[in-house]
Amino acid sequence: MLNNFLWLAIEAFDKGQLKRIVFSRPSGSEFPKVSGRMAKSAKGTVLALEYSHPSGTVSQKNVTFDGLEDALRPLIGGYRQVNLLTALGDAELKIKNDGSAVLLGGDKLKRRLASDAQAPMLAIEALDKRKNYLIDGTEPYLFALGISDKSGRVHDKMQGKFRQIHRFLENLEVIYRALPDTGVLTVYDLCCGKSYLSFAVYHYLTAVKGRTVDMLCVDLKADVIAACKGTAEALGFDGMHFLCEDIRKLKSEGEVDLVVSLHACDIATDIVLNTAVRLSARAVLSTPCCQKYLSARIKNEALSFVTEYGHLKRKLCDALTDGLRALYLEKEGYSVEVCELTDPQDTPKNTLLRAVRSRKKNEASEKRYEAALAFLLGDEAKNYLKEFCL
Repeated sequence: MLNNFLWLAIEAFDKGQLKRIVFSRPSGSEFPKVSGRMAKSAKGTVLALEYSHPSGTVSQKNVTFDGLEDALRPLIGGYRQVNLLTALGDAELKIKNDGSAVLLGGDKLKRRLASDAQAPMLAIEALDKRKNYLIDGTEPYLFALGISDKSGRVHDKMQGKFRQIHRFLENLEVIYRALPDTGVLTVYDLCCGKSYLSFAVYHYLTAVKGRTVDMLCVDLKADVIAACKGTAEALGFDGMHFLCEDIRKLKSEGEVDLVVSLHACDIATDIVLNTAVRLSARAVLSTPCCQKYLSARIKNEALSFVTEYGHLKRKLCDALTDGLRALYLEKEGYSVEVCELTDPQDTPKNTLLRAVRSRKKNEASEKRYEAALAFLLGDEAKNYLKEFCL
């Protein structure tokens, strides 16, 4: 059975049909997971293997066709599950508790590989084209959250979420240099919801960056918090902690290095930013959502040619609200960038506020903030968000 699977993998590679091979559930291997894909290199087409180490680091090995059998045979014998994904179909090798092997989809794939009517050869990326990929779908937390399957294939309906997470991690990579170089990183995910970002950020900082992380995820929904806590325990993410609480009541005994938040609805984003400032967070990554508050209160005759049209008023107030938020962070001593998180086709709520604390309160930005409020709200400027104790 193992020889049959080995033949399938080598034949799929030889005919340019191999998409991915994933080794999981180790039985004798020192590596928790190994995955491979076809890639172009100076040596020609190779199988680019990535070995995940217990420490969280990753090493690579590129294997040419001549070396495939020597590289794959010990791997196949060292894992209880191996998934082969090809352009002609998939096969899965499973080793049962009694040591017997089951090959699912093998016969069908063998017939297709042996057929003269082949699918076009896959477009193969160069090795260096994937270097910036921070996640590839095989991460255990993505499977636990229902984003990908056991073989690492991202579900069709979750492609947008996958791209959103990846893009968020790219932005985290940008501000990572602002975080402390050593010691435990303290991270808060405020209004965490189902904690998609929590798990992604935790995995990135621990597995990719090799850091020790103390992460607190906070939300008001007790059932969601309980479910996320169970997922973290199952994944062995023992540095993640979950709390059902109003984030306005949060206190910190030490430095908060990073605050993240994904789509906290309407003024919840303002509460997130206020909490981050109050806790003196070193860096903030926040994606706003549903900016309704200003739309119900804006009073500016000069802008009436826009605000008298409901659709245009909503679009304008979305931009104005996020502009006010950026000014708020600037006046509190942060350097702020406002950027697009992901493709608008994935989600229209794709603005990201990326902020790093760089100085003390900025008087010039405070005056700009107050002037902007006065321009938009007139005499009601002093009451902006006051009912939420901000």
